[in-house]
Amino acid sequence: MATTTKSEGEGGPKIVWNEGRKRFETEDKKAYIEYVLRNDGRVMDLIHTFVPSSKRGLGLASHLCVAAFQHAKSHSLSVIPTCSYVSDTFVPRNPSWNSVLYTEGGKSNM
Repeated sequence: MATTTKSEGEGGPKIVWNEGRKRFETEDKKAYIEYVLRNDGRVMDLIHTFVPSSKRGLGLASHLCVAAFQHAKSHSLSVIPTCSYVSDTFVPRNPSWNSVLYTEGGKSNM
């Protein structure tokens, strides 16, 4: 299943959920954030974000994260921010998503 979303009403790029490849990606498939499902599919571990050098500086990594976090929230999933971009940049800059993060008890803060 693939669904297309726009990032948070900002008129941002279209981000596609590629369920088969377990990633969210731009329409051209060149920028993406990969995930692994854990805990019987209840936890989305964001493991890798990639944006090619030709597309850096456009905020694509952030748009990819927003799409992944929106998906997690709407599907009642918790998020583990394994990827360094997600844990070191996106989450600190966007504390409103902290409620979706996986915590030690095996649940999110939702």
